[in-house]
Amino acid sequence: MASTPSFVDFVTGQLASALEVSAKKMFGEYGLYAGGKLFGLVCDNKLFIKPTNAGRAFLGEVVEQAPYEGAKPAFLIEEKLEDSRWLSELVRVSLAELPAPKAKPAKG
Repeated sequence: MASTPSFVDFVTGQLASALEVSAKKMFGEYGLYAGGKLFGLVCDNKLFIKPTNAGRAFLGEVVEQAPYEGAKPAFLIEEKLEDSRWLSELVRVSLAELPAPKAKPAKG
């Protein structure tokens, strides 16, 4: 089942007051970006955040699940989707630990 645009809008809306977030359609689902970094995925109307040590410490109890078959496990966020302040802080601490995106080679 593919994610609905309304769920993606809800997730990005929860983060909008604290972070500049964008969602890009990829593989029939959505990648979530902030500061040029891919930090999460929305698959089957579920939010997945890339695992980091800082994110793990922030979460305490962690549920990890692959967002789709063949993917690396990520943090599955279900309980506190309604808490925009909590969710924004999770993304913020995770972003701080994620590497900067690699520069794309020049075409030509």
